[in-house]
Amino acid sequence: MNKLEIACFNLDSALIAQENGANRVELCAEMQVGGTTPDFEITKQVRKLITIDLNVMIRPRGGNFVYSDTEFQQMKNAIVQFKEIGVNGFVFGILTENNLINTIQNTELIELAKPFPCTFHRAFDEVSDAFQSLEEIIECGFQTILTSGQKPNVMEGVNRLAELVVKAKNRISIMPGGGLRSTNIDFIQEKTKATFYHSSAITDGSEMANPEEVKQLKSKLHV
Repeated sequence: MNKLEIACFNLDSALIAQENGANRVELCAEMQVGGTTPDFEITKQVRKLITIDLNVMIRPRGGNFVYSDTEFQQMKNAIVQFKEIGVNGFVFGILTENNLINTIQNTELIELAKPFPCTFHRAFDEVSDAFQSLEEIIECGFQTILTSGQKPNVMEGVNRLAELVVKAKNRISIMPGGGLRSTNIDFIQEKTKATFYHSSAITDGSEMANPEEVKQLKSKLHV
């Protein structure tokens, strides 16, 4: 069965995700900038109340994915702190000023996160060479790439997503996300043959997941 991750920006959304069949929650703050590191106390509450997997975004601010030494230290501190409360994985991505994969810093965070798996987030959609970057991300030790196929959304990026799944050869999971909804998930599954899918399930411009949308997304996942 293909699996579903719901990006959540608050405790209530995480509970909605769990109650309606999601396999995993990606917890973030600041939806308007594409997600940042969530508040520690809120994350602790979420961890207490959900039993499905909980991945946490590690991103000190919105904007680009090139970080100062201070910001990089903040990322390391956050990983150490979140590990103590039993999250299941981390979501981050660091680029160089030339939009290449910062292999040194990413590898350092992956080592710090062990034994928990790491997802390279949509910073991937800004790299100049998708396939070289794919190899470098695998080399760093990431287990998943969250991507819209280097386009604004998964519908526009579907061909690149399909290419990435083929090139990944099961060495890493390519997780389509960005504008994924119950209205297009059948098409995206058919075209990409991915096995894990990512959506906020937000349908009304709020920051709250729609229970019916989560249910619909889950019901359309292929066996």
